[in-house]
Amino acid sequence: MQIYENYSLLKHNTFNLDVKTRWFVEYESEYDLQKLLSDEYFLTQTFWHIGQGSNLLFLENFNGVIIHSQIKGIEIIQEDETAVWLKVGASEDWDNFVAHCVKNNWGGIENLSAIPGEVGASAFQNIGAYGAEVADTITEVHTYFLKNAEKRIFSNEECNYSYRHSFFKEPENRGLYYITHVVYKLSKKPEFKLDYGNLRTYLEGKEINLQTIREAVISIRESKLPNPKEEGNAGSFFTNPYVCIAHYKSLKEKHPEIPCYPVNEETVKIPAAWLIEQCGLKGKTLGGAAISEKQPLVIVNKKQATGDEIALLAEEVRKAVKDKFAIELQPEVNYI
Repeated sequence: MQIYENYSLLKHNTFNLDVKTRWFVEYESEYDLQKLLSDEYFLTQTFWHIGQGSNLLFLENFNGVIIHSQIKGIEIIQEDETAVWLKVGASEDWDNFVAHCVKNNWGGIENLSAIPGEVGASAFQNIGAYGAEVADTITEVHTYFLKNAEKRIFSNEECNYSYRHSFFKEPENRGLYYITHVVYKLSKKPEFKLDYGNLRTYLEGKEINLQTIREAVISIRESKLPNPKEEGNAGSFFTNPYVCIAHYKSLKEKHPEIPCYPVNEETVKIPAAWLIEQCGLKGKTLGGAAISEKQPLVIVNKKQATGDEIALLAEEVRKAVKDKFAIELQPEVNYI
């Protein structure tokens, strides 16, 4: 276990904000985590557990303990003719894990290629893209409870997954369970999901398999999303809003071109990027922060922005969308 004092988080958040934490702790085993969660001094501090920081916005220096897992490993724990179950360490790089599965012809997460972050965050956020959600492949999430350092294994049902939501994100549970491993069930006979966005169009004339789907997703994402190494960002800043059919129909009368994706008989999902662009906000700046010219759903650190500038720009976006469409956008990014 490594413990650092007054530690810069510049390399631990994809907004590239040079904020510091009072303490930074990295643990390499479940034993180390139990030891930390039993330490009387550290238990008096404010805790926040992070992955790669790809979904975090630090508004100021953190006067507490930032914890990061170094638990790695990909282990086959069960296998049959149609599926394989993998127990994966929370700090494994998510996209490297996807590449590993595609290489072995295990299907289910190929549409989630090139999403930044770590395996633990995939289970916390219920990441999704191009018609796929990671919750459809998760069977167990292994955790430790902050208050008593006891291990608890959650089933998929207990994780209470829905769109960009999990049990771990609920206000009363947030920050209380530290994920050490995630168990995924992947298919040896995968069914491809190609009907979201322009994925099928991109694959026209190509052999369709896990590798070509992965390559297509990566190419599409790179064409639409700014590189966080060049312009700090957290990817999509807002979730796509769910809107009742009646409200959608009233909007469609004023905006006939408004896109949507049916959720059920009563609800549709509207792309937040379209709403933001219709408000004329693409490229708008505030201090060092800006709405990406490439993708209006992304806020970038263009010129040494502060966390406050990014948050204020996000609030301008929310207000503009609410005023024009009577829709409340919800941030996908966590403010700290």
